[in-house]
Amino acid sequence: QVQLVESGGGLVQAGGSLRLSCAASGRTFRSYAMGWFRQVPGKEREFVAAIAWSGGRTLYADSLKGRFTISRDNARKMVYLQMNSLKPEDTAVYYCASTGGIATMTTPSYNYWGQGTQVTVSS
Repeated sequence: QVQLVESGGGLVQAGGSLRLSCAASGRTFRSYAMGWFRQVPGKEREFVAAIAWSGGRTLYADSLKGRFTISRDNARKMVYLQMNSLKPEDTAVYYCASTGGIATMTTPSYNYWGQGTQVTVSS
């Protein structure tokens, strides 16, 4: 069982930065690949980034490469999403998720989800 709690969301102006954090519980955290997703009302949940259990492999949505960076600290059981040069279209609820498989963009592959944190980017 893994429990995930996101934090760090908020209101930011376009061009600004935010760093999201995801705190995980569970003894086997270091064996899980982790991902970040986002969702706006009326739309499907969208893949943002993923990171392998070792941190040695990362995946990004093509449209976000160069602006967003995912990282993890297995000792602290934390996953982070650094978001730079934010745009109004980045406004969404951001979710942290874990999977016992490989890091992937596929939403159904993730078994555990956090409750989400709201990110709002004003123009």
